[in-house]
Amino acid sequence: MQETNRHQLTDWLPTTNKEVKIRGWEQLDVILFSGDAYVDHPSFGPAVIGRILESYGLKVAIVPQPSVNDNLQDFEKLGKPRLFFAATGGCMDPMVSNYTASKKRRDKDAYTPNGDKGFRPDYATSVYSKILKEKFPDVPVLIGGIEASLRRVTHYDYWSDKLLPTILETSKADMLVYGMGEQPLREIVELLQKGVPFSSLKNIKQTAVLIDEKQEKIPVINDWEDVTINSHKACLADKKTFASNFKTIEQESNKLKARRILQEVEGKMLVINPPFPTMTEKEIDGSFDLPFTRLPHPKYNKRGPIPAFEMIKFSINIHRGCFGGCSFCTISAHQGKFIASRSQESVLKEVDKVANMPDFKGYLSDIGGPSANMYQMKGKVQSICDKCVAPSCISPVICSNLDTSHKPLTELYQAVDKHPKIKKSFIGSGIRHDMLVPEFNKNADPKELDAYTEEVMTKHVSGRLKVAPEHTSDPVLKLMRKPSFTYFHKFKERFDRINIKKKLNLQLIPYFISSHPASEVEDMANLAAETKNMGFQLEQVQGFTPTPMTVATVIYYSGYHPYTLKPTKTPKTKKEKEDQHKFFFWYKKENKDWIKNTLNKVGRQDLLKVLLPETNSWQKNKKAKTAKNTFDDAVPFNRRKKKVTRSSSKKRRR
Repeated sequence: MQETNRHQLTDWLPTTNKEVKIRGWEQLDVILFSGDAYVDHPSFGPAVIGRILESYGLKVAIVPQPSVNDNLQDFEKLGKPRLFFAATGGCMDPMVSNYTASKKRRDKDAYTPNGDKGFRPDYATSVYSKILKEKFPDVPVLIGGIEASLRRVTHYDYWSDKLLPTILETSKADMLVYGMGEQPLREIVELLQKGVPFSSLKNIKQTAVLIDEKQEKIPVINDWEDVTINSHKACLADKKTFASNFKTIEQESNKLKARRILQEVEGKMLVINPPFPTMTEKEIDGSFDLPFTRLPHPKYNKRGPIPAFEMIKFSINIHRGCFGGCSFCTISAHQGKFIASRSQESVLKEVDKVANMPDFKGYLSDIGGPSANMYQMKGKVQSICDKCVAPSCISPVICSNLDTSHKPLTELYQAVDKHPKIKKSFIGSGIRHDMLVPEFNKNADPKELDAYTEEVMTKHVSGRLKVAPEHTSDPVLKLMRKPSFTYFHKFKERFDRINIKKKLNLQLIPYFISSHPASEVEDMANLAAETKNMGFQLEQVQGFTPTPMTVATVIYYSGYHPYTLKPTKTPKTKKEKEDQHKFFFWYKKENKDWIKNTLNKVGRQDLLKVLLPETNSWQKNKKAKTAKNTFDDAVPFNRRKKKVTRSSSKKRRR
């Protein structure tokens, strides 16, 4: 409450009629409906869109988490906007917000005060849009955000276990903005302000529309090429046909000069226009420099903290995009594979703003982005990037044209730490550890990589450094578009060396995924054995969750790899997923008999000896041992394991 006393109510975008009247407005230009609570912060997409529209001189209001379970008055209370309604499911796909990987409803919603659930409907964007079209059929509805972006074409929906058409069809919206919305919104608003009817806006870059060819023609754009993918009907009829679409969709989404994608859907033509070029430094600075309060709307003061806000309250986002192209990840599908980095000046300006917040204690929780260490990285020769169709710049190897220098990032960290009110700045975002290994990142100066690694370990980590090798099996990693686990071993060697040299006593925490396409039970046993040999006792594991617009999801549904169209197996049943999960927790008593039986069945006694060495000695002397002796034999192993997991470097010192 103390923080909001520094602000006037009008410092936030209005959310009620009363707030609109305080500003003296008679009619709004745009009304934005969001599945998230309203947090006026640059990490929250709905707030960014609202502020962008405001910067264009528009009167904008936001209706956060409108109720869909009453008389729907939230959709009518602000009247009709002059230009259009906008709708978004929020910062996460609502189905990911509402359900776990096992399709159980979550107990908390991180984007709602107090983490309360039930304020965001399933498929929120479609729900909001359909209500608006029913109540105001003559007002255009524009949809955007990650839910709309990743569902812009025929896609597999894990939660309904169905193949669904473009969200434009299910939502009845008039237009879809995909990816980051600043650039297409600017052009849309400029044309509308000139008097161009919304219904005529068919050729705006980074948008998608449905066109009824019986009533109008698809506009011809001279310097655009078209590519037609298989129809929604054809995808429903054949899974392999559906899979074959994805290669085109992904490649065109990541090209700097992309083709326009056409797909027949329910008797209409889906038109997905090419994306805008990557935002320039000036453009992305302009977005982050908007007058955010960086706080939740005061209406939530008595309802409790918003978990997602509390997590990023004192964090700084330094870039967008990710050139990793991981086959299970949606970041590049939404933000693009090319990096849009903020200037150091813009970052430091935000650091100063955070440092002067009343409850700031001197600790920045994160200076990062989708991948923390991709800041300022781009192609050395732009013309080579212009022709590239590869979905990843670092898989299977790092592109020789990619500048992977970590020097600008190291200098940024050092500049941030010079601020008199900053006691420590942490790196909370994931770090691509493979890019810090000279044997893999042959483009970079090894001394520079060591300097960055040492900078992070000595000044920006609180006890634990978290990285994500994801798996140990080379075939699985290849499908994931991740490098060989060999490079994690090499990174750990560097980590241990710095740990000992600087007497840091840090812990390295690797994250892995179970039940990923191509992953067999034996692969998980290998993973457990190899990580155990390295001194790890894994605490957390993520089960693969199929989300729209990823290679892995296409494989999960269709059974085919979209680039090769070769059959690829995926663990799908509840039992298969649970079995894969059990290997992560080999040290739990309830899993030991199952692991022993499973590995004996597949003839992998070698792995059994690694995971459960006590099993062999117990079996040999089973008759001679008492229950007490059996327990005593297990104690040294358990104690030894606890010592190893406290710090991977301690093992070496002993």
